[in-house]
Amino acid sequence: MTTDDLGLDDVAAGPHAGEPHAGGLNNRLNWLRAGVLGANDGIVSTAGIVMGVAGATTDRGAILVAGVAGLAAGALSMAAGEYVSVSTQKDSELALLEKERRELRDEPEDELAELAGLYVQRGLSEKLALQVAEELTAHDALAAHAEVELGIDPDDITSPWHAAWASMVAFTLGALLPLLTILLFGPTVRIVVTALAVAVALALTGWGSARLSYGPTGRAVMRNVLGGLFAMAITFAIGKAIGTQV
Repeated sequence: MTTDDLGLDDVAAGPHAGEPHAGGLNNRLNWLRAGVLGANDGIVSTAGIVMGVAGATTDRGAILVAGVAGLAAGALSMAAGEYVSVSTQKDSELALLEKERRELRDEPEDELAELAGLYVQRGLSEKLALQVAEELTAHDALAAHAEVELGIDPDDITSPWHAAWASMVAFTLGALLPLLTILLFGPTVRIVVTALAVAVALALTGWGSARLSYGPTGRAVMRNVLGGLFAMAITFAIGKAIGTQV
């Protein structure tokens, strides 16, 4: 009987067997997530700013200054926030891996038994679980323990720079949509056209975020669009109220 017949190859593939495992998958998902969230924030926050200013004045120059300032500040803030957040995650992953290295060095037998026990919890017999643990440990002990115990791939640690750049670029691109829309159209139609453009863009980012998180797309799109429209309505009303007093 081969290891294929025992199902050993599937077990050795780890907890995500059957899913794509091209190198750097974790990092690609990381910057994709940051990109989608960055674009969404760029759309909503910049739309809120320009709508608020448009509620107070029809002066294209004032809207442009406010929108560009909001775009620049938001993009840099998003990049810094993602960098700090993912750096903290990376530090935690590296600390856990270092702890695992020490345990493998100082207590190899206990670690082997622990790995086998984890496979028993996943439904393998004790004999097969021990065989799997021994073969994986002989091949790459740290990778075997890190994936099963910690859910970490030592060769694919999250990159804070990838997340920061993806977030900043995506925020900028998202912010350009409401900014350009409200500037290119005249005062009589700019509010309606901008609201429609933002709604479509938020539907796309809501769908994208749902796909990345494997959640229901319909509810995600609805929440995203309604939340964005609500934010624009509130800031427009505030701008309108303040504009009449200035």
